[in-house]
Amino acid sequence: MLRVHFTAQDLARTTIAAGPDPLWEVLLSLHQTQTRDGQATLGNWRRRASRTPRGDLALLRELAPPTGYSPDFLTPGGDGLGASLDALASTPPARLQTELAYLATRTAASPWTRDLGTGRAEAIRQLTGAVQSYYDTALRPYWPSIRRHIANDRARRVDEMSRTGVEGVLSGLHPHIRWRAPVLEILDFANADLYLEGRGLVLQPSFFCWEAPTKLRDPSLPQTLVYSTAPPPGALEASSGPAGLTALLGRTRAVALEAVAGGCSTSELARRCGVSLASASQQATILREAGLITTRRDGAAVRHEITALGLHLLNGRSFSSRLS
Repeated sequence: MLRVHFTAQDLARTTIAAGPDPLWEVLLSLHQTQTRDGQATLGNWRRRASRTPRGDLALLRELAPPTGYSPDFLTPGGDGLGASLDALASTPPARLQTELAYLATRTAASPWTRDLGTGRAEAIRQLTGAVQSYYDTALRPYWPSIRRHIANDRARRVDEMSRTGVEGVLSGLHPHIRWRAPVLEILDFANADLYLEGRGLVLQPSFFCWEAPTKLRDPSLPQTLVYSTAPPPGALEASSGPAGLTALLGRTRAVALEAVAGGCSTSELARRCGVSLASASQQATILREAGLITTRRDGAAVRHEITALGLHLLNGRSFSSRLS
């Protein structure tokens, strides 16, 4: 049993993530490509995920076996996929070496993981390229559906927090989690104690976290507890994608709407759409004025996010079904 020790400051700093974390969903969905769990919900998705180029899938599975340890550096956090990939590519070599050495005590190292552990630029490029390839094949078509499902879970938790406080949310996260103030007990972990020491805890809802919650192994890192949103059969839908929207919006704008589904900055939008920064800004303005996305300032940059109307368009839903 893992015992997470909270102070009053930790409770005050405990938050629920605003949406799905792309790299946590990459990692946890990779586990699901190697099992048969949740076949009613994930069966069709597994067939789509298997289209990922074989070499990319093989590399990622070396780091993400179906059970047990996966390196913490695979889930660095970030504001969208682009920022997360940048953080992954910037992992310090010493951390790569330490975490991959631990992985090697549990599963045999390969020449590629040994190269990655030395921080070789080519190995890191292969890693980020494989993650991007896998995301584009296995997750991007489903991202609006994943975002919608997690948004619904988050709304329920936020409502619960307004009525019962953080402690009420903690006690209801999972059947194997118990809140015994000031300690959160998680039954699916090895016997250990984690002291948050004022850092607080991020509660990260996940579509692909199946059954037991998960967290980073290193207690010195900012702490995130990833929990399952228990998606039912039918919750995971592939969007109709740009092909279904091209006649309505035009190809570039349809691609832009799909790109924003995961949240992105204007520069990320330009990169995903293969257009100039000025063109990406123009497309974002048009989508925003149509009520399909929102834009907010995030420091020196801006961040675009899809609206409920935009999600419904990506998922091929009619206005009548949305209002019924």
